[in-house]
Amino acid sequence: MDTVIPDKAYFRIGEVSKILAVEPYVIRYWETEFKTVKPVRTQTAQRLYRKKDVEALLLIRDLLYRQRFTIDGAKRQIEKLRDKADLPDRTAEDRLVQVKKELLQIRDMIRGN
Repeated sequence: MDTVIPDKAYFRIGEVSKILAVEPYVIRYWETEFKTVKPVRTQTAQRLYRKKDVEALLLIRDLLYRQRFTIDGAKRQIEKLRDKADLPDRTAEDRLVQVKKELLQIRDMIRGN
């Protein structure tokens, strides 16, 4: 996945098509299958893809074309990757909960004196 994404806020489907080297109808199909890709729509209903959408599409293309996953297999793989990415957030949340408990204990000890 060494594809270079230009430094822009939004991309039209034609630009994304060139970056991915796939036809626009393929991108529209992936958009219906993979909920991680949600382009913004203009008033004229044109799709505008953010950089994170393009990155998600690059991952999907890699899973389907290079790693030869099926659509369902790629969905499962993306879910696994998302779960792995969420792990640090969960441990950070656990730490915050622990700190809150300790602060409440300190407060209770101060009030008790």
